[in-house]
Amino acid sequence: MRILYNIAIFLYGILVRLVSPWKPKARLWIDGRKDLFDRLRQTIDPKARIVWIHVASLGEFEQGRPIIERIRAAHPEYKILVTFFSPSGYEIRKNYPGADYIFYLPLDTPRNARRFVETVHPEIAIFVKYEFWLNLLHELRRHKVRTYIVSAIFRADSIFFRPYGGAWRMALRSFNTIFVQDDASRDRLSRIGFKNVIVAGDTRFDRVAQIAAAAPKIDLIERFRNGERLFVAGSTWGADEELLIRLMNDNPTVKFVIAPHEMDEARIARLMTSTHGGVVRYTSGDKEKTGIETAQLLILDTIGILSSSYGYATWAYIGGGFGVGIHNTLEAATFGLPMAFGPHYAKFKEACDLVTLGAASPIRSYEELSAWFALMRTDEAALRQCSAAARNYTLSHQGATDVIDKTIFDH
Repeated sequence: MRILYNIAIFLYGILVRLVSPWKPKARLWIDGRKDLFDRLRQTIDPKARIVWIHVASLGEFEQGRPIIERIRAAHPEYKILVTFFSPSGYEIRKNYPGADYIFYLPLDTPRNARRFVETVHPEIAIFVKYEFWLNLLHELRRHKVRTYIVSAIFRADSIFFRPYGGAWRMALRSFNTIFVQDDASRDRLSRIGFKNVIVAGDTRFDRVAQIAAAAPKIDLIERFRNGERLFVAGSTWGADEELLIRLMNDNPTVKFVIAPHEMDEARIARLMTSTHGGVVRYTSGDKEKTGIETAQLLILDTIGILSSSYGYATWAYIGGGFGVGIHNTLEAATFGLPMAFGPHYAKFKEACDLVTLGAASPIRSYEELSAWFALMRTDEAALRQCSAAARNYTLSHQGATDVIDKTIFDH
């Protein structure tokens, strides 16, 4: 299996290079790894005590951020190295001040893995959620580096539980402790012989609590809202927006904020031309001296403020549920927002929990979205009940960072 894995990694590297002339993300992926080991050697203090935290992309970074910030505050004797696999995470957080060093992760070949571990000499390695790089984990085990994975979920159909998953089960033996989100993951691992498992929960609950507590005032949204109730739709895709356009036009007195998942000008133009009420783009809103207060739709054509925008809302819609899966529901739930999303949510534990609690409603059509919104808009008791369920859910699941910190550093 390791041989097949190494072949697949090699072919992946070739494929990225082949498509890079036409794919900007692939080009960033390659350019970010140029002279990587030289830059690592020149930057990282060879005498420093390193805690290495690896995340795949931006979502996993936010999941790991409470741990990074706890280490920074409580364990200043360590230097913090953060690595990303994806350009979509690295390019946004490459100047994050909470880490001492931020780099791309090299491609997981045996040689790269050996050079990386020897160059950065981590004392502690922490992987966030789903990262299982076989060669890197082998090298960490060989160098006796204390290694952990946090906020992990192990589903029944995972490769670890398949007859041909021996190499992956061996990789799990690299972890001193496996911090999982739920009892089901612990029980599945126990059945294949892993006892070093702690149900700590999901650090994202701690992160969204931090975001809510520190949410900045957004003057433009306050001007746009103008004292009215607000509907915020986050990380939307085309299929979501088709429904939302109809919902806006059927509810002309309701204010809407839409944050597209990707800032595609054609999709933004579609929103602007299809909405009957006035429309303002966030990036041009400060230039608009009039009309913001009377506009119906504000398009967040920027990044970094969606999570804080939920703090101004009464209702939320989470995009992605008509594609590969919904985006972050916890950012809205922490503000006590009832929410709707498309039907593809089953792989997301928190979404399933919110549906079970009645705080969220999956919808399959415009008719279902319209009916849900009509109830949330007109029935104050139902609105309060859904809002309380969402807020209480996030409050009751905080604390994973404390468990992880105590286990790793009070060993």
